[in-house]
This record gives sequence, structure tokens and C-alpha cells, in this order.
Amino acid sequence: MKRSYLFLVPALMLASCGGGQKDPAAELASLKEQRAKLDAKITELEAGKSDSSAKVTPVSVVTLQPATFRGEIEVQSQITGDEVVNAYARNQGTVSKIYVQVGQQVRQGQVLATLDAAIAEQQIKALEPQIELTKALYEKQQKLWAQNIGTEVQLMSAKTNYENLLKQKEVAQAGRDLYNVVSPISGVVDEIGMKVGQPSTLAFIRVVNTNKLKAEANLGENYLGKVKVGDKVILSFPDNEDSVAAAISYVSKAVDQLSRAFMVQIKLGNNKRLHPNMSCIMRIVNYEKEGALAIPVSVIQKTAEGEMVYVVEGNIARSVVIRTGRISNGMVEVLEGLSPGDKLVVAGFEDLDSGEKVNVE
Repeated sequence: MKRSYLFLVPALMLASCGGGQKDPAAELASLKEQRAKLDAKITELEAGKSDSSAKVTPVSVVTLQPATFRGEIEVQSQITGDEVVNAYARNQGTVSKIYVQVGQQVRQGQVLATLDAAIAEQQIKALEPQIELTKALYEKQQKLWAQNIGTEVQLMSAKTNYENLLKQKEVAQAGRDLYNVVSPISGVVDEIGMKVGQPSTLAFIRVVNTNKLKAEANLGENYLGKVKVGDKVILSFPDNEDSVAAAISYVSKAVDQLSRAFMVQIKLGNNKRLHPNMSCIMRIVNYEKEGALAIPVSVIQKTAEGEMVYVVEGNIARSVVIRTGRISNGMVEVLEGLSPGDKLVVAGFEDLDSGEKVNVE
């Protein structure tokens, strides 16, 4: 900076006009001293101005505390029954009656619906009078035989005729039963895929055993070896803000060729809060560490030296190179570089430089 010393001219002129009144050397020394004081004052004022305009960045921080860090794999899942069957009629025909409705509890062997079986029923009815007749003849022959009347051949013939007709009726009845839709398991009617008057070709009634519920999900093959039977699982149900803790009961041994995924299964047993076909989010806890430090992934910056974050010491931001571990739900475990109690900058770090002043908000 250029400095002006014009104010010194009058003093110098007066000194020159004064002749021998003052010692020039002493006066020169005095003026130099004054100039030195002025230079010092100017320097002080310039430094104060520089400090007052220094950059101060507003930031937000969190104080790091050790906690349990869980590595989780999150995937969409669905609740199903371990026993889910479609009951069909074992013969062809037209649906004539449906005896159940969705949500109804049924037992194994219960008739759920029936087809039109008029012909089979007529055949059974046609046998009834013949059976009654042969029965009467057989009983009469038995009485005669007891009185030593008639021959043994006549008795055996009457018995054979009667038993043959009973067997014919049994066969006809079995044929009639083929027109019934029977539940193969005990459970709850989940879906009725038939209507009265509809052909039985694709007609069915679905039954679910709610005492054996399970959750299933498909994981990409990149997770092979990262999940195992016994891993903790949390099933979350966003619709009713509920959750269920369980464990993996089965991990598929093969990857599907088309989807390149493998199946994991969690058996849930009987749970009144759960129903077949419910959607849920499955979070598999495949890593857990007590006393870990975890920070948001979003605060990490990539540098030539590695991953870096900012911490605040006093009112100064300082950059720290860290080493990280597993990532889960937007958080990452910090293995090296940070300690409990460090104040981590979580907002306002984008334009920071190490050593800058900050204002913690």
C-alpha cells in the first residue's frame, strides 16, 4: 500500500526556516519514530479488517456415541400358508352347490361344493330295491337253513347276490363322491374359484392352513453366503404399523436360472395378527456389533487420501480420513478415524476446508 507523508512537509519547512534552533539529526530521528508508530497502527487496522471479514461457515453436528450396529438386507416379502391347497372335483360336470364362503373354517374331508351328479344318483337309487330284495331272500334262506330246509348252495347263492349288490352300491357311491369338492386339509377358505352353473374344468376352492404360516422372499445371487439359517429377521407391516421378530428357517440351495435369485423362508406358526397374502418388508439382520460407531453415508467425501469427513474442534472444522465397514439403511460402520464424543459435521460440510471457522447451529 502507498503511504503519503505530505503532512511531514510543513514540519520539515519549519525545521529548515528555524536555522540552528534544532539539531537536524535529532529531529530526523523523531520523525522516523513517528512514522514507525503510524506504520504499526496501519498494520493493526488492516489486520483487524481482515479478521472481521474472515469466512465463518454455519454447520450442524452430531456427537458420536457407541451403539449396536446391525447390518440388514431389506427385501419385499409376503405371508403365505405352509399348507395351501386348491380343492377340485375329481370328475367333470357342472357346479350345482357351494357350501362354504371365504374366511370359513373347514376340516379335512369336509365337502365344500358338489357338481351335478344326477346320473350317478339315479344309478344308486336303482340299486336300492334290488338290494332290499336280495337281502330279504338271503334272510329268508337263513331261516330255512336254520330249520334244516333247503340246501347250502341256495344259502350261499342268496348271500353272494346280496353282497354283490352291496358292493355295486359302494362302487356307485364312490363314483358319486367324485362329484364332490372335498377339502384335503383343515384350514380357512381363502378363495372360491367357482360359481354355480359353471363347468368344473378350472373350478377350485383354495384352503389355507393358518396354523402353519410362513414368509418367503427372493434374494439376488449377490447375497449368496451372506445369509444363513438362524439369522434374525424383522418383518414389518407398513399398513398396520406392526412388526414380528423371527429367524430364517430355510435358505434355498439353488439359484433360479431366470431370475438369478434364491429363496429364503421364515416359519411363523400360528399368529392371529398375520393372514395369508399379507405384504411385508423383510429385514434380515446378517451382521451385528455392539459398541460400534455409525455415521450417515451421505456425509462421507471421497478424496485422493480415502474417505473423509469433518469434525468440529472448538469453532474450527478439521478433516479426518476414516476407514469404513458395513453399510446398512443409509448408515456405515466406522472402523478407524473417529472416536466417541467427536462432533461430526452432518450439514454444511459441502464447502468446508480443513481449518476454517464454523458456527455450530
